[in-house]
Amino acid sequence: MNKRKLYTIDTISELHKISGLSQPEHPLISLVDYSLVNYQIDEPEINWIQDLYFIGLKRDLHGKMTYGQGKYDYDGGLVSFIAPRQLVGLDISRQEKKPSGYILAFHPDFLWNTDLAKKIHNYDFFGYKVNEALFLSEKEEQILIGIFQSIKQEYQSGIDQFTQNIIISQIEVLLNYCERFYQRQFITRKKTNHQILDKLEIFLEEYFTSENIINNGLPSAQLIAEQLNISTNYLSSLLKSLTGQTTQQHIHGKLIEKAKEKLSTTELSVSEIAYELGFEHSQSFSKLFKAKTDLSPLEFRKSFN
Repeated sequence: MNKRKLYTIDTISELHKISGLSQPEHPLISLVDYSLVNYQIDEPEINWIQDLYFIGLKRDLHGKMTYGQGKYDYDGGLVSFIAPRQLVGLDISRQEKKPSGYILAFHPDFLWNTDLAKKIHNYDFFGYKVNEALFLSEKEEQILIGIFQSIKQEYQSGIDQFTQNIIISQIEVLLNYCERFYQRQFITRKKTNHQILDKLEIFLEEYFTSENIINNGLPSAQLIAEQLNISTNYLSSLLKSLTGQTTQQHIHGKLIEKAKEKLSTTELSVSEIAYELGFEHSQSFSKLFKAKTDLSPLEFRKSFN
């Protein structure tokens, strides 16, 4: 079995070359028309590691896409976000018709010495999986395309001392719109998202009533996300949107619920309950319980009885 070649895309010029495009008009940023992309390889699948940010709005891109360690069906029109130093792969053998859309690609150096360089890590969707992409209404899609075109117009009009700041501002507007649209998606895709919450509750219920918690302690956000087949960033954003809680707060909420149940229905000591809930030291359990309920475990048991 032949091993697939792994390409590296470290610059905008390398992106244009492997995509079969002419030389870029700006060395650090480019808006690529996806209908013009013609990958310069003879293999059915292209795999690469990039040192670029990608914001892709693509239509009719059928096939499998690899991002990180997972493979996903990539179909229809949607927006995805890829951060630098990620493994990306695309099956280009199943294209029934020419894909369309845009890829805004920019090098981290373009953000150098700007506020966005510090803030871009706050946009959680750069850590989402491909199957957690942003689905847009027609109106929303036109808003993003308008910003894409404004960015292209700016770098095409000639580079001067204002170019970077103007484009950085436009990228921030783009990202803020995407954040708004994701919040809308969390609300409008209620069935799917509530199914995720239901699976989360089932997993936590089973975890807290099994020996896993005794042997391994409290479940981590990473473990939960893996069980739900979503990214930790997407899980965090989803919970914040639907419950107002972080993943850790949700885990602690389940913990306190189980602790209250044991305190009110059993005669187990606080130390025994702490052990059954994955705490090595009962003091840590008591401290967390009081922080969440304003009562010590013994005070709760007394008040309940």
